[in-house]
Amino acid sequence: MLIKSDSYDDLYRSFSWDIPARFNMGVDVCDRQAARNADAPALIVASGAGGTADTVTYSFGAIRALSNQAANLFRARGLAPGDRIGVLLPQSVEAAVTHVAAWKAGLITIPLFTLFGEDALEYRLADAGAAALITDLANLPKVDAIRDRLPDLATVLVIDAGQDGGETGTVGFIDFWSELSRASDAFTPADTAADDPGLIIYTSGTTGNPKGALHAHRVLLGHMPAAEMFHNFLGRPGDLMWTPADWAWIGGLMNALMCSWHLGVPVVAHRARKFDPEEALALMARLGVRNTFMPPTALRLMSKVPDIGTRYDLGLRSIASAGEPVGAELIHWSRDALGLTVNEFYGQTECNIITANCAEIMPVKPGSVGRPAPGHIVDVVDEDGNVLPPDREGDLACRAPDPVMLLSYWNNPQAAEANRRGDWWVLGDRGYRDDDGYLWFVGRGDDVITSAGYRIGPGEIEDCLSRHPAVQLAAVVGVPDPVRTEAVKAFIILMPGETAGPAIEAAIRDFV
Repeated sequence: MLIKSDSYDDLYRSFSWDIPARFNMGVDVCDRQAARNADAPALIVASGAGGTADTVTYSFGAIRALSNQAANLFRARGLAPGDRIGVLLPQSVEAAVTHVAAWKAGLITIPLFTLFGEDALEYRLADAGAAALITDLANLPKVDAIRDRLPDLATVLVIDAGQDGGETGTVGFIDFWSELSRASDAFTPADTAADDPGLIIYTSGTTGNPKGALHAHRVLLGHMPAAEMFHNFLGRPGDLMWTPADWAWIGGLMNALMCSWHLGVPVVAHRARKFDPEEALALMARLGVRNTFMPPTALRLMSKVPDIGTRYDLGLRSIASAGEPVGAELIHWSRDALGLTVNEFYGQTECNIITANCAEIMPVKPGSVGRPAPGHIVDVVDEDGNVLPPDREGDLACRAPDPVMLLSYWNNPQAAEANRRGDWWVLGDRGYRDDDGYLWFVGRGDDVITSAGYRIGPGEIEDCLSRHPAVQLAAVVGVPDPVRTEAVKAFIILMPGETAGPAIEAAIRDFV
């Protein structure tokens, strides 16, 4: 844990990494906590509408027993250290247990979005050479449609399949819970090195096929300084985490779930097909959520809910946000409506959460992604890898080595090398550093709009558009223009009750 300080500068200067040679994420987030207090709550699974959701609580001891059973199940199915297993599930106890069990068995997990179609799933499972997959009945038809084209996929575990080891086609669809009940809850974890691979998360670039960012077990420890920072020193008594972010995204899986468990903080799992701001507020109020990672789009939808302070008895003490620009408007809204400052942070799948804000110890500048988190060296460099002076736009970069940095891209090491510029990992984003050391995101290297000689970050325009009372959500892109090179084009979702037409178009254009 970070040693609490009242000064960012003291916090940053006093920190040093302590990465053990042997380290296993599953043991760390589960067995270590169960050994301390097996009865402590680990996961609260909420089902149904947010305000009336039924809950089932699993202790760290229960997660240890279930993950040991799952690890034994994986071994019995012939999975060996280094094999890959896909996790095609929403937020659930089964998803959490699978990741922990697989890591304890030395396997490599592949988080997969349930929104993926057949082509997206097939590419990722084939590229990774996945030997196993766990999913549910809702997603089974997609798997069934592609199974014949995945020769490496020998085992498919299905939640509530009801087939109990029966064969369907060329792949055995095995009922997860039935098979689990026959496995021992005693298991000796694999003795993994901190640098051994444990996780592949596919990230979609602007060109070519998705790339699988291969992470080592140490990636969890690399996440911790920023995670503690942007939750105003996560791990205090009474903390309870929830995020609407899917656990197939590194933000949901690592920033929220695993970082919390590393500190012994319980986490809420709630599956919702679509984010509903009223349901989210009701859920957080009912369960007493204290800490949330809320993507900016979710915050924007929430900001349109009237009278939050009087309608919902929230106990939040920290709100973290990233994934797209938060913007000044949401910072001001959260202070007024929630009495909290959103702590914006920054990272990417390959090199996650490396800068952060922490309202408890530093001024938060609306629009800034904060300062480098302790242990990370983050700056702005030119095309030759030279650090640029303040207020000069360049490429955001993180200096290697860094425990949160990927090992390589799975089956594509040359793509990883293309992102290295001397000792720097170049993040593909444009930004600058101000005189106070705060970093500012301008835009993706390929989405900054060049118009009439000006470089325009889409986030700034989107933030302005979102302040208009008729606008619910906005996205801005550059489109070709014969005179200005590019023109700014906005796509807008209006508030309920508003009607699109020339009058409102003119009003919004004048507002910007």
